Amino acid sequence: MPYTLAQPAHFELVIKKSRFLAAVQPVADRAAAQAIVAQLKAEHPDAAHVCWALLAGGQSAAVDDGEPSGTAGRPMLEVLRHQELEGVLATVVRYFGGVKLGAGGLVRAYTDSVAQALLLAEKVAQQKMCSLRCSVPYALEGHVRRVLAAYTPASMEVQHDSLVEFCFSIVSSSEAALVAQLNESCHGQLGWLRAE
Repeated sequence: MPYTLAQPAHFELVIKKSRFLAAVQPVADRAAAQAIVAQLKAEHPDAAHVCWALLAGGQSAAVDDGEPSGTAGRPMLEVLRHQELEGVLATVVRYFGGVKLGAGGLVRAYTDSVAQALLLAEKVAQQKMCSLRCSVPYALEGHVRRVLAAYTPASMEVQHDSLVEFCFSIVSSSEAALVAQLNESCHGQLGWLRAE
């Protein structure tokens, strides 16, 4: 099961006078990640490198930003993959301290800084959601609300017209059980509508 992060986490690593400012955070897609990276570059104009890795919505990226090829972005990406993360951006801002670390030293520095930031982050399981809509007579509104409450919908809107219409999102794995329960307990008075 893939995980994402509840909120951003940061870690600073200093190796031979070089500072590695790591951050991991949830992101929706590549465009959001690129906006964050652009903001980091603006905030750290004196930094030698702003390297990053992304896993989000089937998109991935590993950017070395001037470091020797394969020494920054790819190791950071492998940390994200190893921890089964999805919808996560890892960034490391490096301030060069005057001492070269070599390829192996760079790989270790970028890997360790991201791994340490992830140790400080709260991981949450990603669950696939589905949206459903149904309508019932007013007499069944309370019953439907009680049944839905047991499935803890992520969002719910209720509209009152000639019938009561419910629009809600639940975990996909619960859909079949909820539909069966409502169909049976409402005795044919519930109508399923196409989700918008």
